[in-house]
Amino acid sequence: MNGQLQEQVLDRAAALARVGGDLDLLKEIAALFLEEYPRELDDLHKAMATGDARLLERTAHGLKGSVANFGARAAVDSAFQLERLGKAGKLDQAPPALAALERALASLHAELSSIE
Repeated sequence: MNGQLQEQVLDRAAALARVGGDLDLLKEIAALFLEEYPRELDDLHKAMATGDARLLERTAHGLKGSVANFGARAAVDSAFQLERLGKAGKLDQAPPALAALERALASLHAELSSIE
């Protein structure tokens, strides 16, 4: 069961394939992501607080691309949902998607931190 959960959070094989099997490069990309994503989450919260649909859309789009590099399906799906809501100007519907993204990112953070 634990292996299945990890596959849902991080598709290690897909992530390694994206970097040509270079584990050191994957670790470096993971470290950069772990350093940067909290700022993107802050921007998402700022967008929600200020009603800035464009910032929500743009930030969610960038985050979606970043997490896709790790095959993190749940995070990709949540970021995509936020992106669509931002594009449609439906910020009132965004809090559940943001909460889901935060949960997915917390799980991804744990997985990326343990890459060896």
